[in-house]
Amino acid sequence: MGIIGEEFFKERKYPFILTLLGLFFFVGVLIFTNTTNTTISTFNPFVLSSNNVQNQPPSLLDPLPAPQHDHHAPPPAITNQSQQEQEKEAVLIDWKLCKGPLAVDYIPCLDNWEAIKALKSRKHMEHRERHCPQNTLKCLLPLPKGYRFPVPWPKSRDMIWYDNVPHPKLVEYKKDQHWVVKSGEYLVFPGGGTQFKDGVDHYIQFMEETLPKIQWGKHMRVVLDVGCGVASFGGYLLDKNVITMSFAPKDEHEAQIQFALERGIPATLSVIGTQKLTFPDNAFDMIHCARCRVHWEADGGKPLYELNRILRPGGFFAWSATPVYRNNEKDQQIWSVMVEITKAMCWSVVANARDSAGIGLVIYQKPTSSSCYENRKEKIPPLCENKDSKNSSWYAKLDSCLTPLPVDGIGELQSWPMPWPQRLNSKPPSLLDSDATDEFYKDSKHWSQLVSDVYAEGLSIKWSSIRNVMDMNAGYAGFASALIDLPVWVMNVVPIDVSDTLSVIYDRGLIGMYHDWCESFNTYPRTYDLLHSSFLFQYVEKRCDIVDVVAEIDRILRPDGYLVVRDSLEILNKLTPVLHSLHWSVSLHQNQFLVGKKSFWRPTAFE
Repeated sequence: MGIIGEEFFKERKYPFILTLLGLFFFVGVLIFTNTTNTTISTFNPFVLSSNNVQNQPPSLLDPLPAPQHDHHAPPPAITNQSQQEQEKEAVLIDWKLCKGPLAVDYIPCLDNWEAIKALKSRKHMEHRERHCPQNTLKCLLPLPKGYRFPVPWPKSRDMIWYDNVPHPKLVEYKKDQHWVVKSGEYLVFPGGGTQFKDGVDHYIQFMEETLPKIQWGKHMRVVLDVGCGVASFGGYLLDKNVITMSFAPKDEHEAQIQFALERGIPATLSVIGTQKLTFPDNAFDMIHCARCRVHWEADGGKPLYELNRILRPGGFFAWSATPVYRNNEKDQQIWSVMVEITKAMCWSVVANARDSAGIGLVIYQKPTSSSCYENRKEKIPPLCENKDSKNSSWYAKLDSCLTPLPVDGIGELQSWPMPWPQRLNSKPPSLLDSDATDEFYKDSKHWSQLVSDVYAEGLSIKWSSIRNVMDMNAGYAGFASALIDLPVWVMNVVPIDVSDTLSVIYDRGLIGMYHDWCESFNTYPRTYDLLHSSFLFQYVEKRCDIVDVVAEIDRILRPDGYLVVRDSLEILNKLTPVLHSLHWSVSLHQNQFLVGKKSFWRPTAFE
């Protein structure tokens, strides 16, 4: 054979065979070289090298379930991008770790210290309001040392991991009031509070006994708790089918809203300062303040006018504070001013009582008729001029006037919504147009079917691990409505650059707020289990960078949490390499659903 081969090469026969052999040799070398130089990783191959990955111990991870073999579920879609194109895009994003002692809990629009230091006044809580930096967040926040998957609901209402929110200040500061207690690895919430001497459950029962028409979970469904502390009031009302938007500023009561969200209780960071709250007019059935440290009588009563704006006609303001039941000079001066302002606003006192611990409570009711406004001798405060109020509370100054009562298409006062749970799917009182009403019903039916057919089983989401959900583009809250039987709650966000549907959401007995997704959201890092986006990015990418929005999503979402995006294939192809660069797992379904799952990965290099 050796002689034959030698003669073959000497005679240079069959040149095409020589060429073919050479090509095989060249391909073999390339394959060998590529195999030896590639780092083996559990992450998607389109991401950067994972040599700098901080691996979370396997016992703390909750891996993505394998797709179920459902004959009705469509197979994952193939994107239009090639592997090389995705790899190129992913590599271009060189994520760094945010540095500094406050990086773990950084909130860009509330921790802008340069803007806060430049404020001319802090008299009206200006330093607790939003001051977004010009440059968006370009780094990833580190995890607290020892961070692990949160305690599941409903156990989390009463205890959370200390290492997830390692802030001991309130434990010492409020130890006599039983807000929170440290017990081994846990922070425990016994249901106490400044005004809850006998426990929050007793306080809630006392309120309904004082005013039986409250009817928790039927007549009263949507509540706002001002200066909520650790949100035990809202947490315990959940047992009565009441959903409470609890809010407080980021102040010296360290991490109170972070505690609330870690517990699985609806909450947000906000303050009554110089600007309107990011809620629609006539939204809440009740507003509650228990020693909430808001000076209602300040600035001519503007804080009370703001409550009047967002309180539904016939709704209640429940106020438990020392001016209600103490007789010292300072408290009585405040009480006198409150009497004067609430009378001018046509609010009436419907209950005034003390509980067994001597804690006083007064309950006001907003009028259901404009006759009182018209019959006032002095029209102070005046009624606000009728104008289009859609999205009008975003970065808007507090009014010095009273918002007129809402009327229907024939000039009659809008009715109170149906009792819960009928109000969830009945016609919202704020929907006046028949075409809009038809659209509402179609939307509700559409989302009910879509969640049942796709979201519940077809996207490999482990719903038993989900508690805090945010719908980033809520519409009529059809997605939230379809999840109503699951042990989750949904923050329904209405972006400022789409149709304003937030009043409808509150009419349905759900909660939400306005937001601009080109800015950071008012929440702590790692506070939501699932973020949902339905056709949002087509609006967002016109005004801001999708990468910046994804960085904000990464900030908000907990490790092992999900991002579910329903959008065009073009948008999904833009998002996929960005999520891969974060070492998220990504799957596509039906060419219109993207499911991203955040990992515990953080960069090791600092910005």
